[in-house]
Amino acid sequence: MSAMNTTKSISIARSLLAPTLALFLAAAAHAAVPGITGPTFNLTAQTAYLNQPDGNAVYSWGYGCNGAPSGFAPAAISGASCSTMQVPGPTLIVTEGQTVTVNLLNGLPAAAGNTSILFPGFNVTATGGVTGLLTQEATPSGTVTYTFVASSPGTHSYYSGTQGDLQVEMGLYGAVVVLPATVPAACTTGTHATNLAVKAVWGEVDYRLAAAAYDHPGSCYDREYLFQWAEMDPRIHNAALAQVTALNGCAAGAAGCSLNVPTEPYHPAYFIINGRSMPDLMDANFAPEYPHQPYNGNPHMHLGDLTLIRTIGQGRWQHPFHEHANHVRILARDGNMQLSATDPAANLAGLLMFNTDTTPGEAFDGIFYFTGRGLNWDAYGHHPGSTDAYATVSCTPDANGYNTAIATFDKLHTINYYEWCQDHNKPLEVAPFGDVAAGGACDSA
Repeated sequence: MSAMNTTKSISIARSLLAPTLALFLAAAAHAAVPGITGPTFNLTAQTAYLNQPDGNAVYSWGYGCNGAPSGFAPAAISGASCSTMQVPGPTLIVTEGQTVTVNLLNGLPAAAGNTSILFPGFNVTATGGVTGLLTQEATPSGTVTYTFVASSPGTHSYYSGTQGDLQVEMGLYGAVVVLPATVPAACTTGTHATNLAVKAVWGEVDYRLAAAAYDHPGSCYDREYLFQWAEMDPRIHNAALAQVTALNGCAAGAAGCSLNVPTEPYHPAYFIINGRSMPDLMDANFAPEYPHQPYNGNPHMHLGDLTLIRTIGQGRWQHPFHEHANHVRILARDGNMQLSATDPAANLAGLLMFNTDTTPGEAFDGIFYFTGRGLNWDAYGHHPGSTDAYATVSCTPDANGYNTAIATFDKLHTINYYEWCQDHNKPLEVAPFGDVAAGGACDSA
């Protein structure tokens, strides 16, 4: 396969994302956590080129679908696809308690040698292939099967267990999302039900995989996104390509039919989320200009939404993640909920983090909550001089000061849902120092 040049050309060679969870009033066109459903997955490891925003196409390896998958999720998603190679690999979506089977075909060049998959956090049985250092491995053109029970909900990683310094760098990694077997009743009633009804008024689709991340009422959410953080050193990729090309046609396992690619010193030139660099990750999921990078990283949310952030550190480096306008409550790390020691049924114990850490090899789930309280300007852009049809809309505070009592679910009555009524009709930065009790306006970025 040859490199495909992108139509975009950007003057910088290095793209680093400083991510922002943004407030959008229009319908969100981007699905949340797209993936494929099982519980049986037929995967292959293949080569392809990843498009970068500076016009480069970087030779890479990645997992993909070996034939059509059982299905795609979320159910409402459209235009989904799964090629034979993508970075990150297909997100595997299963339900707690299911027995998961992953059949892997090694479609990498013979000189690349064996490959495999590790599923940290699960008790895995591997059959077929040959014995490797960490798990059973698939030889070139060979297969191996991995079986495990999805024993607990949450976000988990998977990645190559063979020569990880090279194969993970080349793109052999992905995510497993385990949905809870039981969703707490509180997650589908009250404010969560109202949030969903308001979205429907504005033509938005519910792209959640479930209404809760765990079997716990503290894990309810209204939107969700998955961020897989990594970086890429194209010198390593180019060296692998040069050696694969030079050894083309060699017999697998024969003397000299192997790669010797230096992976140190490490100087990444691209910093990527879900396989894309900024600004490409703002484009839609399954955009045709990224045939091997199907997932985006462009979050949308509304006032009052509880947004579930699923994050995995898939590279070598830390990537501190700052979610503007509020902290993130950590729900779990590597699928292990952080609960109160004295009242675990009711109370969470995870940190509130201003910058969330994306530690290499670790996954976390967290809840981000943005209400717009204390901005000191109308979050919906209304002010007494407005001339649009919604200029005279009212704001009736509930017990907490927000406009949540919706009598009629139409655009007129939901245009300022969950507005902090103290700021209703205030022009932008009418009093930039704020008038909330804390004495200053919140970060509104």
